[in-house]
Amino acid sequence: MTAGPVISYQDEHHFACTPAELWAAIEQFEQFERWWPWLQEFRLEGDSLRDGSLLHGVVAPPLPYRMRLRVELTRCLRPLSIEAHVHGDLEGPARLVLHPHGPRGTATRVEATWTVEMMQQPMRVASRVAHPLLQWGHDRVVDVTVARFRRFLATGL
Repeated sequence: MTAGPVISYQDEHHFACTPAELWAAIEQFEQFERWWPWLQEFRLEGDSLRDGSLLHGVVAPPLPYRMRLRVELTRCLRPLSIEAHVHGDLEGPARLVLHPHGPRGTATRVEATWTVEMMQQPMRVASRVAHPLLQWGHDRVVDVTVARFRRFLATGL
């Protein structure tokens, strides 16, 4: 059986700050390209994480391709959840749910879930022959992204 050109992700990540503090950090849009060097040409249409805001950017992983994305925030409940739809070279739904965690809710457990279809023809072809490798690479990029974000949070952004 061959996997389709879809990348699915579901995992939990823990942060040593409250959901409100994490939300405030995520809203530091001007820092995104500094935090994540693989993100380029980032811009926001809107002024915060709220319904209807649009995030635009180019994902340039350490592979010979780039993906242009537009992320439409469809439902934001501050500081609890973000639902979005990804458009462009990837298409599909995404969701982050922030749960208070730890003693007296001083930490946050984030449930991250998305399923995106690769729209670029070369990636669709690569998925036919190397889907497990693409999924593995995606998951490693997420791990590095989360670890880097934790370091920025720990150093006071």
